[in-house]
Amino acid sequence: MTKKRVGVIRGGPSAEYEVSLGTGTNVLSALHFRHEDKYVPVDILIDKSGIWHVDGAPVEPDNALRRVDIIVNALHGTYGEDGKVQRLLEAHGMPFTGSGSLASAVAMNKILTKEVAKKHGIKSPYWKEVSSDRVKTDPEAAANEVFTTFLLPAVIKPAASGSSVGVSIVKDRAGIADALIAAAGHGHAIMIEEFISGIEATCGVVESFRGQQLYALPPIEIRPKTAFFDYKAKYTPGMSDEIVPARFADEIKREIESLAAKVHEVLGLRHYSRSDFIIHPRRGIYFLEVNTLPGLTDGSLIPKALRAVGSDTHELVDHLIRLALQ
Repeated sequence: MTKKRVGVIRGGPSAEYEVSLGTGTNVLSALHFRHEDKYVPVDILIDKSGIWHVDGAPVEPDNALRRVDIIVNALHGTYGEDGKVQRLLEAHGMPFTGSGSLASAVAMNKILTKEVAKKHGIKSPYWKEVSSDRVKTDPEAAANEVFTTFLLPAVIKPAASGSSVGVSIVKDRAGIADALIAAAGHGHAIMIEEFISGIEATCGVVESFRGQQLYALPPIEIRPKTAFFDYKAKYTPGMSDEIVPARFADEIKREIESLAAKVHEVLGLRHYSRSDFIIHPRRGIYFLEVNTLPGLTDGSLIPKALRAVGSDTHELVDHLIRLALQ
């Protein structure tokens, strides 16, 4: 059997560069040590300035893609998760893991995602949009507008970013301007979102896995030791308790699994995804956002859910490659 040359794209120009390196390293490890009989791994590193490298040497993207049969997309955030690299791969007719360019672009934009969710009856916190340019021009005026038109506390976040980069919770007028400025540094639009008090949860889904068209992994209960599940809580060991299987009532777990599968379906996502939720004790489950390229680092959530059902990242990587080759 001829081995497939599998390019693993990692790094990239986003704020999630380090996370992507970790995901890519684990994918390469799976290819090297568990699937060496089927695949030849090719490490494709994109540095922070956007330059592609193969075997440590800078190359044009066209040159890199000519060396492989398929791409595992291990990027996160800007360029890797927003449809840009997907458009490049589609233009080359290159099979790749993860969602296509249009679905990626929509899912990366939290506002567009909420609009699609609302259309399909998926409940999410109330929100409004603020222009980053307006914040950069006059942050105090923008802050005053938010204060006079939106109930506090509120969550202020970039409309298109991941790993909770640039996200703040504001409880009073004094913190709004700084939160807006922090979010404005990560995109053209900012989302002001109703703060829902409750328990955070996340749930991954994998297509055509274990005999199911959309297989929902066990929901994970998240108990951050910070104000919320921010970048520090996600990637610093000991900064959050991530409990899998979650301790919710069976009815709640089933609803989370159903919602995660529905989000994946209505957004037209592909291969796998992970949706985040918050559970209010009286108002029920709210959908927050979706991740179309969930992290596969040692501390990431999808690997923890996989282990809870007797699987692992190595099995997932092989499964995703086979889906992409189909």
